[in-house]
Amino acid sequence: MPLTEAGIYAAALRLIDADGVEALTMRKLATALDANPMSLYHHVPNKDALLRGVARMVGTQFRTVTLEDAPWQERIRLLATDFRTLAHRHPNLMAYSFSHQADFIQPEDPFWIALAAILDAAGVPHSELPQIAALVCAVITGVLTAELNGALHRWSSLKPPTVGEDGLAHPGRDENRVFRLALDATIVGVESHIAQTRKH
Repeated sequence: MPLTEAGIYAAALRLIDADGVEALTMRKLATALDANPMSLYHHVPNKDALLRGVARMVGTQFRTVTLEDAPWQERIRLLATDFRTLAHRHPNLMAYSFSHQADFIQPEDPFWIALAAILDAAGVPHSELPQIAALVCAVITGVLTAELNGALHRWSSLKPPTVGEDGLAHPGRDENRVFRLALDATIVGVESHIAQTRKH
């Protein structure tokens, strides 16, 4: 069976899902594809290009339920939750991409297009739409990065320095709640900004 970019990316994603990005090598990928390692370089010049291609492929898989009649706040919560579902489907790749690929999200990505449309419907001024969309995107991907790499769980388990032994109960692992809190705080911030711009 001839090698194709799509086939190479799909095989690389399977290896990444199983063993992580660091364990992926062109030689292992060639073995998985039953191909000569050098033949891979006719399709992808190096591992970095390979990872970008895999990330683009996964990005196009993003799907969200559109609720055109719902308040924009609910639409953005649904969008973020669906994006989180995709991230948890491929945690090794997504954690790497969020941390190492500044161009992971492209203007034509379904997630970015939907996010911009929701913020536009919310009343964000067109001149500020890219910045507000970037902020919301940074919050969502930042929280997901900490969630996927385990930092969020560790931070949630830290006891505040002002709390004594008989103070707050030890927090459980409730990453769903933390993700919702981050979204709610971001939405309130966007609401406040929209209200301020309408006054001027």
